[in-house]
Amino acid sequence: MKAVLSEQMRELDRRTIEEHGIPGEVLMETAGVGVAESVLEMITASETPNCKVLAVAGHGNNGGDAFVAARVLNERGIDVEVMLCSDESRIQGDARLHFERMRDAGVNISNIEYRISNIEYRSGKRVIVLDGVLGTGIEGEVRGAVADAIGFINELGEKNPVVAIDVPSGMNADTGEAQGVVVVADRTVTMGLPKLGLLRQAGSEFAGSVEVVDIGIPEELTEGLESDLELIDGVEVSDYFERRGASTHKGTFGHVLVIGGAKGYAGAIAMAAMGALRSGAGLVTAFVPEGIAGSVEVVAPEVMVHPAGETETGSISAGVLDAWSKGLDEFDAILVGPGMTAHADTGLLVRRVIAESKVPVILDADALNVLSGDLDVLTEANCEIVVTPHPGEMARLTGVSTGDVQSARVNCAVELAERTGVIVVLKGVGTVVAGKGRVPKVNKTGNPGMGTGGMGDVLAGLMVGFAADMSSLHDAASASVYIHGRAGDLAALSGSQATLVAGDVLDVLVELPAVFRDVCGR
Repeated sequence: MKAVLSEQMRELDRRTIEEHGIPGEVLMETAGVGVAESVLEMITASETPNCKVLAVAGHGNNGGDAFVAARVLNERGIDVEVMLCSDESRIQGDARLHFERMRDAGVNISNIEYRISNIEYRSGKRVIVLDGVLGTGIEGEVRGAVADAIGFINELGEKNPVVAIDVPSGMNADTGEAQGVVVVADRTVTMGLPKLGLLRQAGSEFAGSVEVVDIGIPEELTEGLESDLELIDGVEVSDYFERRGASTHKGTFGHVLVIGGAKGYAGAIAMAAMGALRSGAGLVTAFVPEGIAGSVEVVAPEVMVHPAGETETGSISAGVLDAWSKGLDEFDAILVGPGMTAHADTGLLVRRVIAESKVPVILDADALNVLSGDLDVLTEANCEIVVTPHPGEMARLTGVSTGDVQSARVNCAVELAERTGVIVVLKGVGTVVAGKGRVPKVNKTGNPGMGTGGMGDVLAGLMVGFAADMSSLHDAASASVYIHGRAGDLAALSGSQATLVAGDVLDVLVELPAVFRDVCGR
């Protein structure tokens, strides 16, 4: 989904109203309903039906969206309070109309200045804080009562989730930079199209995960838009999946090969293999060192585990392919790297897979580290390749510092993709998916709790599974990072970020199946 500048978005709103006859109050109603639905999803996922929603609202259009959301949530039986951070007399136009509808519906309305100056806000319930203070049209640094309101939201946000409407208040919608104080949100529900600032590195510090609400802007108005960044969104990802026919079987959905593991790192390759299984792949084969084969079989009994020779350190031997007489052509996609360690044999094996494979290859973890400074191996490959570095691996691969990677994440990913022709998935806050000649995409699902061991292995497994079944490797990469992040978000809502582990994302009863139902419908 194309990301836009705030000026472009205002023009789209204007043309929708003037040329297509959709009143502004209807656009605001649709936006507010979308915000309410997002909050309801959070309440349901966190299994806290007695949750309270506290909306902090200004007098502009963002406040109007908050008024609609508050009214809808109140109608759904949620305890809602709206704190105004502006004098009620300043609320005009469509926002005024929806304010009066909200008030007539019986929503509790209070003045935030009184709250801040006279009492400490407390609630016996879990609170979700809704930020409807400022939108995309701010100029200069935020000051005064509005700055106090943002500070109040952030204070509550230390222990409660914060949902920002359109953009976090105080954030420049085009650059992502703070204009003085800025709301730090866990989720941003943005209207119509994603704002560029939400996808830029600066905005990643404030926006959290990003959801887009379709407010009814006609497609003909957006078709000709140009953008240098795109958001990976659920509607797009759902189009990558086809309905499974009644006569399909395990051979229909691809045969995946995962190669990796070493003494002390059985979990990495087992998690990757399970990720491939959970992707919907029909068959998964794993080549692992013989010393850990039994452990992998216990964790992943549905995987066909083939013990291979070991090096003196317990990593997989480069001779594993010689022992596999069927050849690599038997598989539809190959993953190399999880838990391999950077032994000399690792480098030989990775280069041989790249040279011999005619099917897509995903290179992860130590399969990247052993290629540091030797990008010609990627350029000369006879197969499609995805590399999945985190910032440190990207730095080693390209010969720059980690700081340089982090300060220009999109540019680094694009430069590597253009130079080598591979698809680059640069992991981290706002994972970047870049391909040669393509507009780079940014993923905004996921949360800080996913920074734990094994998460990258699950992602790599999902990716190779999708690669085996999808016609586009770029689509497979995009789908995997989106679904992986969404599963992590659900896991954090039902538990906590602090206790999140990779197994929560894989959970057979909860997270990945829930995301697949949401995205694919089946």
